[in-house]
Amino acid sequence: MPRLEWPLHIVRRVVIGVIVLAVLAVAIPLTVNWFQERRARCGDGVVKMGDYHECVGVTDGSYTFADHLAPVEKKIKAENELVEKHGDKYVSVAYMTSFTLTEDDSNSEESVRHELEGAYLAQYRHNRGDLSSSPKIKLLVANMGSSAAHWEHTVDELIDRKTSDDKLVAVTGLGPSDTQNLDALRRLSDHGLALVASTMTATNIEGIKGLVRVSPTNVDEAYAASAYLKKERVRRAVVVQDDARENYYAKTLGDAFTKVFQDIEGHKLVADRMTYDSSVRGAWENELRYMPGQLCDQKPEAVFFAGRGKHLTRFLDAIANRPCQDREFMVITGDDTTNLTADDLAHAAESKVRVLYTGLAHPDMWQEDPDSVSRPSARYFQPGGLMAKWFPDDQHQDGQAIMAHDAVLTAAQGIQMAALGDVTGESVARMFHQMNSRQQVPGASGFISFQNNGNPRNKAIPILHLNAKGRSELVEVSARRGEPARKQ
Repeated sequence: MPRLEWPLHIVRRVVIGVIVLAVLAVAIPLTVNWFQERRARCGDGVVKMGDYHECVGVTDGSYTFADHLAPVEKKIKAENELVEKHGDKYVSVAYMTSFTLTEDDSNSEESVRHELEGAYLAQYRHNRGDLSSSPKIKLLVANMGSSAAHWEHTVDELIDRKTSDDKLVAVTGLGPSDTQNLDALRRLSDHGLALVASTMTATNIEGIKGLVRVSPTNVDEAYAASAYLKKERVRRAVVVQDDARENYYAKTLGDAFTKVFQDIEGHKLVADRMTYDSSVRGAWENELRYMPGQLCDQKPEAVFFAGRGKHLTRFLDAIANRPCQDREFMVITGDDTTNLTADDLAHAAESKVRVLYTGLAHPDMWQEDPDSVSRPSARYFQPGGLMAKWFPDDQHQDGQAIMAHDAVLTAAQGIQMAALGDVTGESVARMFHQMNSRQQVPGASGFISFQNNGNPRNKAIPILHLNAKGRSELVEVSARRGEPARKQ
């Protein structure tokens, strides 16, 4: 059989064609991936993810996660640049929560903006204010996206910052008490970062290595609420609770109040716990709407509402339309009320129901109980104080700015105390448990020291009244177990 021979020029063309196809097979996917990555990139350390196309990740203030955050992020960016420019030794602290929000979030834009404003104040005070110390702090802003849906990406970004020029040692904020945020802080703990939760109150979040929180637990809030009601001679109450499985805040709050209110002196719950499930869209509002009729029959002197602030407004709407209009109602609830916007609060106040809640902080606390709160810290949040000058369009009665400030201030004090050696996440976390007696954190929400489980010791708790104008008025300052607050 004759052998087939190809002309040399044809062989060359075939070989070149094969090589070109091979190169294209590699290059085209790489090019597509490059363009996809470019489209997904929002800024340094920040990428676009999820159905809502949220920009999530970590920034030093160079990228603005939402327009309403621009003024405070601009200040954070400027302070970070100043730290780098001066050449002093520095480490980084991140403030992490959900900064891009949807209707699924319990926090409001006002709430998270106030948190970031308070975090910046703490950075300023540590770097070049009245608490100036070393090493200096860069403040990083970490966004997990709505409902912390992209926490894994953001946490991985933070872990990478441990060994980068940022030298990250602590993460603060950490968001509400829910499953995603709990998973996030556990992963950060596993990687040796110091953690300070600003507003997490769920009682079952404790004993995690490196974690402390500056807010009281739900058990503490329940004791404070119960003590106040008993002082007001309330003997008959009912608990209304969100039964959503992942809402640790509501479950631990409802359980705690149920346990502490009932006693042998005749204080009792006059009905089984009334529940709704906020995880079932379109149904929970109807569940709340049907409760006032039952409450009219049960005749409690107070209703303890264990649910998120945004659910409270719907519940108060239902109470306002109760069939027993001649009967007065008192509703007392927990700290998530502080996440409501000014408009939400004003709307809630229209219900003509007396509404009280256990807050996390209030600017007037130091006037009510000067021994339990640092006056120099509290003055920053007073009318005419530095926060009002920096952010004149914002009010800070909600306490969110104060709690964020105290969380970052706690991390800063831990960094200062660890500075005699190598400042790492582990060394800073060890210092948290040395913060007692003369080493308490001078918080605007109260003097802060920690128990071995990471919870604050005898933390001051304000009892607040929602007035007819939707403003939070301080009624009294209580503390853990409902005792009078006092400096340790």
